[in-house]
Amino acid sequence: MADLHICDVRLPDASIGCVQVIDGLITDIAPEVEHADGSPVLNGNGGYLIPGLVDAHAHVDKTTWGLPYRPHSAGPTLLDLTDNERRVRGRLGLTVEDRARALLTECIAQGTTSMRTHVDVDDENGLESVEGVARAVRSLEGQIDVQIVAFPQSGLLRRPGTAELLEKSLSAGADIVGGLDPAGFDRDPVAHLSRVFGIAERHGAPVDIHLHDGGELGAWQLELIAENARARGMSGQVTVSHAFALGDVGVARQHELAEQLADSGVGIATVAPGGHAMIPIKLLSEHGVRVCCGNDGVRDLWGPFGTGSMLERAMLVAYRCGFRRDEDLELCLDIATRGGARVLGIESGYGLAKGDRADFLVARAQSAAEAVSRPERPLLVVKAGRVVARQDGVEATPAARHREESRR
Repeated sequence: MADLHICDVRLPDASIGCVQVIDGLITDIAPEVEHADGSPVLNGNGGYLIPGLVDAHAHVDKTTWGLPYRPHSAGPTLLDLTDNERRVRGRLGLTVEDRARALLTECIAQGTTSMRTHVDVDDENGLESVEGVARAVRSLEGQIDVQIVAFPQSGLLRRPGTAELLEKSLSAGADIVGGLDPAGFDRDPVAHLSRVFGIAERHGAPVDIHLHDGGELGAWQLELIAENARARGMSGQVTVSHAFALGDVGVARQHELAEQLADSGVGIATVAPGGHAMIPIKLLSEHGVRVCCGNDGVRDLWGPFGTGSMLERAMLVAYRCGFRRDEDLELCLDIATRGGARVLGIESGYGLAKGDRADFLVARAQSAAEAVSRPERPLLVVKAGRVVARQDGVEATPAARHREESRR
């Protein structure tokens, strides 16, 4: 693995400095870094250094990325959306593998270095989507790390045989066991959670459950999930995605639920959804709950929106929360980086310190707040010490020439 030196970057403390990478690790980050003669130096053009973005909630199997625009054809309910997807997905014109690879490639260019994607498993689709996404991920090895959630999008209990497919998917490329609205969709939260956690325990796999149910119904299910995580010794291994109920209940109830989530080690993933109350990310963070965010579906059969940019998603989180101050925008960037790393279990060696993995980007910004409020395609993206995306103007020059130019 080649050495890499990047100079003229703005560091988190606002100073201008350099980053040295050797064998995929950050070995120095300082105002001046000594380079070996003849090794390349990349000019960061004063851009802001950010640890690799983490998309903690994606659906790359659903995307229509690379296909012509198609009008939205589903009805408004969750059942309408799932039924429409099953009817249409086989007629999209590209394979799951091709569509997933196309979107993943764009996400890499936008600075995402790690991702968790939910992939549909059901009695009609079988393991086809899991296997297709797994092939796409392997084709991009070294450019992005991807965790695959086996996701019962059409229900776990209401479609017999799905639980068995979830179990098989863990040998077909999936890493995590998913769930979906144990009460509102499957109508039996105790049985649903027993199946999901039972599969996870047998395979030593984490759990990530979609929870769209709002109000007290959703709040009660959050408590059930927290109880399961505590009882089964799965602190730090359980995530609830969406958790709309947290935005519906009163402040006192939010504090109560946040304490239970923190105590049980259950993380929360948000996508800054339209049409639903935003969850209280500051309150959750203050209680020590692990909070992350993701792009959700990008240009798919559930909605026509999305660019694959996690900086844009961090901006949407800030916008939905009504944030304007720099410290609040910084919290949103933290959720899209370190928060995601904590939820995905990759926090060891993640960051911008000596010895950390060289997963980072150089943003077209002077600060974290500007990177969030004015999201643009990064100048440079590095994964495991390798440049995986670079914009025009980020040029390599020999180290000796760079030092000579710096003296002038």
